[in-house]
Amino acid sequence: MTEEIIIAGFGGQGVLSMGKILAYSGIMQQQEVSWMPSYGPEMRGGTANVTVILSDERISSPILNQFDTAIILNQQSLDKFEASVKPGGVLLYDPNGITHAPTRKDINIYTIHAAEEAAKSGMMKTFNMIVLGAFLKIKPIVEEENIEKGLKKSLPERHHKMIPDNLKAVNLGKEKVILAQKA
Repeated sequence: MTEEIIIAGFGGQGVLSMGKILAYSGIMQQQEVSWMPSYGPEMRGGTANVTVILSDERISSPILNQFDTAIILNQQSLDKFEASVKPGGVLLYDPNGITHAPTRKDINIYTIHAAEEAAKSGMMKTFNMIVLGAFLKIKPIVEEENIEKGLKKSLPERHHKMIPDNLKAVNLGKEKVILAQKA
């Protein structure tokens, strides 16, 4: 099994953190992992993306042109990466701030209203974990116990008190993901 993922959005949305948590979770499952971030010089508001590869085999290169899954959190990222999803692949997006929905007919498209759900729950900082939960419902490539281990590894110890809220957010994302279009 090899899963090649791009996660893209604005800086400050937890794009890189989501990728890091996913990567650490894969490591906890004894998988080969690649985590390659890309971001502009802005602290918040600039574009950011991360390529994550999880595999049972050795990873030859972290550089990808096509992805099994694209997790998209803003319009610029949708415009840039929609065409990069392999036919039959998955595109998961939060429609908040998306003005032009995905148009491809040869991929599976899912939506998760993560920003709305995070606001409803009063836990805006768990937005990215809601998105991660939606992805893991679609493709359960890492076990929940390893998500918790990945959170412990990637969060500073002073934030470990937030792990239960993050795990609740993962489960919320699993409940709320919607299949918008089947390939």
